[in-house]
Amino acid sequence: MNKPLLISDCDEVLLHMIVPFRDWLDEAHHIHFDLVHGDWGEALRHKHDGTVVERGRVWDLLNGFFDTEMHRQQAIDGAVDAINRLNEVADVVILTNLLDHRAGPRAAQLKAVGISAPVFTNQGGKGEALGRILDEYKPSVAVFVDDLGHQHDSVGELFPDVWRLHFVGEPLLWERVKPSRAAHARLDRWADAEHWIREKLVANEAAPALEKGLS
Repeated sequence: MNKPLLISDCDEVLLHMIVPFRDWLDEAHHIHFDLVHGDWGEALRHKHDGTVVERGRVWDLLNGFFDTEMHRQQAIDGAVDAINRLNEVADVVILTNLLDHRAGPRAAQLKAVGISAPVFTNQGGKGEALGRILDEYKPSVAVFVDDLGHQHDSVGELFPDVWRLHFVGEPLLWERVKPSRAAHARLDRWADAEHWIREKLVANEAAPALEKGLS
């Protein structure tokens, strides 16, 4: 019988991203990133005049961060030990929304903090990419972990029998980010998440279908 499979996101699940990104924006670009209040579309503002950073510029800044600043990202509390313990009972892969040429740097980044796992890159919804991973590994049961609600929508629509855990590793976002209706659970600390994931992997039973509703 094939092993169970854990498919985990990286940013804000295994590694902090949004706070290092905020700090870099302030230091290098004199841009304020409001993590707590207001609309995400208006969260980045130029410090000299308070004007909103244009959406196209935001994508350029994100790419710039991943080009040169990934060293700023540190492991979320408990993530490394939890992933390595879970790897004793299941295969573990990383499904991360980065451009494909960043798969190698992401794998190296994770290895540097103590996580050695195959890295799969993706752009957009993760459902189809997860399907390709399932085809490759053919697991007995699968658990998907991500911080973004729309990714649970994407996976749940195509693979309702995959367990889905909504996990937000940044404490500043806990109150702001609502639990995904497409996930089977919302847990934000690895001490709790590890127990929940292990339980699903060891039980070796497919996830129940959830009532459809977008996050």
